[in-house]
Amino acid sequence: MADRRLAPLSALSTLGRRPRPATARTVVVAPAEPAREERPSPVVDNAVYSTGRRVATPDSPAESHEWLAEDPDRLVWLGLYRPEPAELGELAEQYDLPELAVEDAIKAHQRPKFERYGSTLFVVLKAARYLDAAEEVEFGELHLFLGRNFAITVRHSESPDLSRVRRRLESEPDLLEKGSEAVLYAILDAVVDGYAPVVAGLATDIDEIETEVFRGDPGVSRRIYELSQEVLEFQRAARPLTGILAAITAGFDKYGVDEELRSYLRDVADHVVQVNERVEGFRQQLRDILTVNATLVAQRQNEEIRELTEASIAQGEEVKKISAWAAILFAPTLVGTVYGMNFQDMPELSWHLGYPFALVLMLGVSLTLYAVFKRRDWI
Repeated sequence: MADRRLAPLSALSTLGRRPRPATARTVVVAPAEPAREERPSPVVDNAVYSTGRRVATPDSPAESHEWLAEDPDRLVWLGLYRPEPAELGELAEQYDLPELAVEDAIKAHQRPKFERYGSTLFVVLKAARYLDAAEEVEFGELHLFLGRNFAITVRHSESPDLSRVRRRLESEPDLLEKGSEAVLYAILDAVVDGYAPVVAGLATDIDEIETEVFRGDPGVSRRIYELSQEVLEFQRAARPLTGILAAITAGFDKYGVDEELRSYLRDVADHVVQVNERVEGFRQQLRDILTVNATLVAQRQNEEIRELTEASIAQGEEVKKISAWAAILFAPTLVGTVYGMNFQDMPELSWHLGYPFALVLMLGVSLTLYAVFKRRDWI
């Protein structure tokens, strides 16, 4: 938990100022601009509560701030969805929000954290939900500004659905009466409860991957990598909650947190521990699966190499047999070719034993070569 000094709002205050009206000397007639499409209001819900019950739904943040001016014991809960910097700048002036925190809320893409700026708390949470159709995890970012009598939530994604949180608290006015700390608890509880379907979905994906690994699916390595990245991103969202809840717990006595809220927040902390343990188990399991997959791939490659080697050896044996028989048949062919030239000066042509001698010579050479090749296992 960090306690920072309030920074001046000079950089943000200009975002909400109106331009000065032009004097008679400086009036310039500008060409008419085409009508722009009006942007929908970033205010999702704007409510004023008294003793845990909604007493008003103002039309603008400025009007809700006026309700606080009339009775500081009321609670304003303002929900925003992707506001513009100028809109956040106006809220920063009205509720004296810390400039550094407002800049973080404008830029988004922040890590989960808990910071205290004087009497204002700034909390960043990462929500997660499992998409069954795509079999992947979608992450959302939520920023909370919490003061004694106001709670401002800034969402940059569809999740989490804070309307359910608001309905829950409005159905429990005794809890909502405890102020902005009750809003913080309910949102933390909703975010952590939203992790349960993600854990179940990741567990199912890991079981499917194990089946694919032993089935020899060629695309399983890429799926293991993608799932490992999802688990790592999920861990980055869930692990910091341990420190956030520890920081909140450490301030129970100093800031006089209600005893009932203390027990509720301890329960949320227990759920966070369970989620982190499961996620760490997923990482270890995926590492083991990746090792097993690499081993199986190596075994399959070795089997293919062995089969290729055996095929090559078998081909070599066939080549040896063919070569041996070719050599055996070549010897009589050579003798027959020599004596078939029919030259008159060949001494064996007039010899009456020349023909039997040629046959015996061809047979002898062939038998000799056969014996040699047989001894060397070529035949």
